[in-house]
Amino acid sequence: MVSLDGYVEGPNGELEWSVPGDELHKHFNDQYLAGEIDTSLYGRKLYENMAGYWPEVEADDSATALEREFSSAWKKTPKIVFSTTLDEVEWNSSLQRKVDPQEIKKLKQQPGNNMDVGGADLASTFIKLGLVDEYRLYVHPVVLGGGKPMFPANETFRLQPIETRRFSCGVAMLRYQRE
Repeated sequence: MVSLDGYVEGPNGELEWSVPGDELHKHFNDQYLAGEIDTSLYGRKLYENMAGYWPEVEADDSATALEREFSSAWKKTPKIVFSTTLDEVEWNSSLQRKVDPQEIKKLKQQPGNNMDVGGADLASTFIKLGLVDEYRLYVHPVVLGGGKPMFPANETFRLQPIETRRFSCGVAMLRYQRE
């Protein structure tokens, strides 16, 4: 999720601007349910955000069917959480203290489909280490005017566009491969 002006968080860490509509939510659900994404890599902050909300949604009668479906898929999906401060993680998660590029390259060569990287700081680390093969930018029609940028400063690389999709909520997915 990224704002039109390139931020993944607002100036004070705000995320509420990135709420998906039903069509986009279904798109995310389908990625997990179809096995297109079979492992999630999270930084601590995003993991705590997700783990603080999604585990209970599946049993919440007030949640939508899409939310309950995502809750179930999220809990089942293996997750690797990168943190130097957490002592334990739950919900089909394992804990790593640091990003080891060689270990990530080995993981990428394992049978399976795709991994997604979540959390601005973790994504920045992966980008700097050249570990990201594909970018899926979900551009929201909002200008934040500042905050945490999507891409790390002073990093230059070329991307090859491979797909563009517009969602009814106004979000555009821009999908690129690294050249």
